[in-house]
Amino acid sequence: MNPCKCGYLDDPGQGCGRAPKCGQDYQARISGPLFDRIDLHVEVPAVKAADLSLPPAREDSAVVGARVAAAREVQADRYAALKMEGARAISVNARAEGAILDQVATLDSGGAALLTEAASRMQLTARGYHRVLKVARTLADLDGAMAIRRLHVAEALSYRRLAPGR
Repeated sequence: MNPCKCGYLDDPGQGCGRAPKCGQDYQARISGPLFDRIDLHVEVPAVKAADLSLPPAREDSAVVGARVAAAREVQADRYAALKMEGARAISVNARAEGAILDQVATLDSGGAALLTEAASRMQLTARGYHRVLKVARTLADLDGAMAIRRLHVAEALSYRRLAPGR
């Protein structure tokens, strides 16, 4: 979504005349429960004309796509190998719930401590806590790691945003 009604809240060249109230009012239109269901919040600044002449990114789309495909294959294999009821119908981490999620998303001690502290400080709901856990499991898969480490939890938490007004 845009940061505010006009879309120029953080743009220094076309700054919003009602900032920051405009952005706060606009974003507060999303209810807390709906906001809690959004797993990844990523701010994407406008591309400047000068940036278009820069060299291409280190990884092109094909390389990233191959890494994503490999992670999805790991996930599908993981759930196919589980002997738990309902696990065979799951093919990606986003669909894992309850006991299945507990089994596949075990944290190292540093990750567990970070998630516990963050859940308290960020006032994560149970839904938000489990969504962070699923994103961290996916980040570990993209990294080729069997265990979810503190680094994966920290990155997953960085994609979370507090609901407006919290």
